[in-house]
Amino acid sequence: MHPRAGATDLEDSLDELALLTSTAGAHVVGRLTQARARLSPATYIGSGKVEELCRLAADTRADMVVFDDDLSPVQIRNLERAIGCKLLDRSALILDIFARRAQTAVAKTQVELAQLDYLQTRLTRQWTHLSRQQGGIGTRGPGETQIETDRRLIGQRMATLRKRLMRVDRQRATQRQSRRQHRTVSLVGYTNAGKSTLLNSLAGCNVLAEDRLFATLDSTTRQVMLAPGDAVLLSDTVGFIRKLPHKLIESFKSTLDEVRASDLLLHIVSAVHSRYEDHIQVVRATLEEIGAADKPMLLVFNKMDALRYPDQVEALKAAHPECVVISALEGTGLGTLRARIASALRSGEVEGIAYIPVSDGQVVARIYRTASVLAQDHIYARGNGRDLQMVTRIRFRVPRRDADALLAMLAPYRGLEPAVQE
Repeated sequence: MHPRAGATDLEDSLDELALLTSTAGAHVVGRLTQARARLSPATYIGSGKVEELCRLAADTRADMVVFDDDLSPVQIRNLERAIGCKLLDRSALILDIFARRAQTAVAKTQVELAQLDYLQTRLTRQWTHLSRQQGGIGTRGPGETQIETDRRLIGQRMATLRKRLMRVDRQRATQRQSRRQHRTVSLVGYTNAGKSTLLNSLAGCNVLAEDRLFATLDSTTRQVMLAPGDAVLLSDTVGFIRKLPHKLIESFKSTLDEVRASDLLLHIVSAVHSRYEDHIQVVRATLEEIGAADKPMLLVFNKMDALRYPDQVEALKAAHPECVVISALEGTGLGTLRARIASALRSGEVEGIAYIPVSDGQVVARIYRTASVLAQDHIYARGNGRDLQMVTRIRFRVPRRDADALLAMLAPYRGLEPAVQE
């Protein structure tokens, strides 16, 4: 139900809602729309449309109604009473899909936290005492007398989950710190754009890649060779979607931190989707929300193998001159993509050479932690008022974000030069 959406946007959004509903395991038997200037505080849609929805649900024997926008607890309660069947809004549906897809302990914790955050403002007599729940959150209930107890239990459980995710945040921050000498690239994009398939093709791995929404919920990192001796770490991340619940984004902070910490983002777009421009805007808006909009980004159109006409590739390149068009499934264009990744990373890096006295091993270790070391050897050097001495010569490449701090640390050694000019 969209009060002010254009006809094309409305149908596209409802098509996506139908796909989400099917992904959750339901069968779509009908749809209903309404153009309305003002939303009803009691039922979201008008009274006449409520009656029409009741008839449609009865005629199709529907046992669930899904709204494409978020509803208030009052609206959900009133509509369920009027229709006589279960009602979900878009956020609840997406949360349910995430709960079905979650496989690891971290993903399950993130999803449960988002579910509880969504649930705590929607407690009515339909909910059961949480200590007796089975088969999912918020499916049964003993009555209004239990609501305050349930809210307290929810608050306690959410506090426990947040502490658990804080530990995960610290662990992943430590892992990212240990990988700082490696260049990192993250795959971002609309759900089902082919990110996991691309990771498998570039890294030669076997990460789960399926033609369905939200197949990936956990970040997965693999090493990818751009050229001989030129490796990067490539991370797959959860896909985005329009109207992605804000609570879900907050809960997946530890996973999305991989995006914020990356040196480069590959924005993967399904070239075969008729509304791919809308998908691009949704991803950019989500990156803005998580604080990653300023990251260097390379636009990559995937699934060129499924394009019907050859001139579609040229049209994509004309509309987006800096893009790369590939087929992750067939491997087409991956050589070009590797070259473009390498070029984009080089433009965001600074190369240098340092001469460090062999006695200053801690400085050498700091360079290894901060930069990518391209070569290292030992030579004799002069300078800084010192006699001939043995030094460690290191050629390195460092991201611009770390360059100033590293060069400041190396300032005391700038006077050192090779004793023999090479």
